[in-house]
Amino acid sequence: MFGNWVKIAILFAGIIALFGAIGAAIGGAQGMLIALLVGAGMNLFAYWNSDRAVLAMYRAREVDAVSGGHFYAMVRDLAKRAELPMPRVYVIDEAQPNAFATGRSPDHAAVAATTGIMQLLSERELRGVMAHELTHVKNRDTLISTVSASIAGAISALANFGMLFGGRDREEGSPHPLLALAILIVAPVAAMLIQMAISRAREFGADAGGAAISGDPQALASALRKIDAYARGVPLPTAEAHPETAQMMIVNPLSGGGLAGLFSTHPATEERVARLMQMSRSW
Repeated sequence: MFGNWVKIAILFAGIIALFGAIGAAIGGAQGMLIALLVGAGMNLFAYWNSDRAVLAMYRAREVDAVSGGHFYAMVRDLAKRAELPMPRVYVIDEAQPNAFATGRSPDHAAVAATTGIMQLLSERELRGVMAHELTHVKNRDTLISTVSASIAGAISALANFGMLFGGRDREEGSPHPLLALAILIVAPVAAMLIQMAISRAREFGADAGGAAISGDPQALASALRKIDAYARGVPLPTAEAHPETAQMMIVNPLSGGGLAGLFSTHPATEERVARLMQMSRSW
């Protein structure tokens, strides 16, 4: 738990430092001061509201015991097994099979799954997937992933602003193309590296925790195989438009083309499956 709070502190500090560097490049000392204030404000906003922003981005609809039916009951049972408060439950009307968890704490958490994953997986497999997502909630990975996704998008927007209006030559009053290009390239990549450094190892932990909660490592392994195979051929437009959110998903939702492929923060599915099968054999 303490380690996660250290990661969160590093993430917030890195975000503020990035904003300051971009502000200094755009507007000197005054620009850096303004950007630092904006960065601090963005951290606070992201801490309280990034989960709602991501859910709205994916047009997720909340369900309850009546509208969510068996899926809602499944999450409720798994949350009880994991000794967690009942999270809010959302459904995303997308064909690609995928799922994610979000929220700043177990008391303010939400889990979401696409209609595609519900149609593709068996009940056992879907239980393994949702147990995986609840492990992210229990480990407080959700705060790190949701805030990093929200802030990375904001930094990219700030970099684009710098490309248009920053780095002006004082004598000519025109944008300096090399400086503006550097801002455009370096800032999003730096934000991406922060979230990659924090998020890569957590999937193995969530797989192990999900297998323990569901009591069925083989089912989760089977689910990962299916999701990985089907997700490659079925696009998820929101993830493609906002690749910084890809690291929240149980399996990488991106097609891998262009710069979007750089946002892949997931370990190889084959390695995840192998670890789960080893876990099953040890049980």
